[in-house]
Amino acid sequence: MDRELNEEALQDLYAWIDKIPLSRPKRHITRDFSDGVMAAEVVKHFFPKLVELHNYSPANSTQQKLSNWNIINRKVFSKLSFYVTEETVKKIVLSTPGVIESVLCSLREKIDKKLDHTGDNMLDLEYYNIKNQKKFPTETRQIETRIQAPLKAGERRNKEEAITAKNSKAQPSVPSVSEMDPVVRLILQEKEQALMALQETVEILQMKVNRLEHLVHLKDMRIEDLTRHLETYKTKANMR
Repeated sequence: MDRELNEEALQDLYAWIDKIPLSRPKRHITRDFSDGVMAAEVVKHFFPKLVELHNYSPANSTQQKLSNWNIINRKVFSKLSFYVTEETVKKIVLSTPGVIESVLCSLREKIDKKLDHTGDNMLDLEYYNIKNQKKFPTETRQIETRIQAPLKAGERRNKEEAITAKNSKAQPSVPSVSEMDPVVRLILQEKEQALMALQETVEILQMKVNRLEHLVHLKDMRIEDLTRHLETYKTKANMR
């Protein structure tokens, strides 16, 4: 973890941090992250359910900073298969230059790995659902019939009530969820859960797209910089 980052890696890391909405502006990264609060916010940006920010208090005292880092190590980093050693935590708390950048770089790699793994699991789940639907078409049709049956019965009942009370302004009754067949309710709940899983997959894939677009932008900037250096070199060579 205590690795030294070159200038290009540092700029890439700073650009990544700048894209994350944090509670405080980034002025001096060694001091900004010394109490662990902003590190927790970084993880929460990608995995909201993984972090409870009320566990971490902005602090100036060394004791509170150490407490924050111990909590994030135990409750958050452990779920990412990540750990910051006690010696490294002490260096971060003391705002030792170059230490937090190395930790954030390693944390970024763990976050990316977790995102990739989560996205793959979601896609596998989606494939499994589609595969099963194709494998059991008869069962699917039976389920659809069971879902439509109470709805059609409700429609017939509504028509009868409308004919009986056509001179009144009574609203037609619609079967409530509690009146539905238990199997129907179960199917509807499963569909809602599948929809939520697909929405989460879309969000994860969108984050991946944003990250790739950012990397392409950095590569373009690097190419432009090298091109300028090459042109300068050629100009100096022609003048000799």
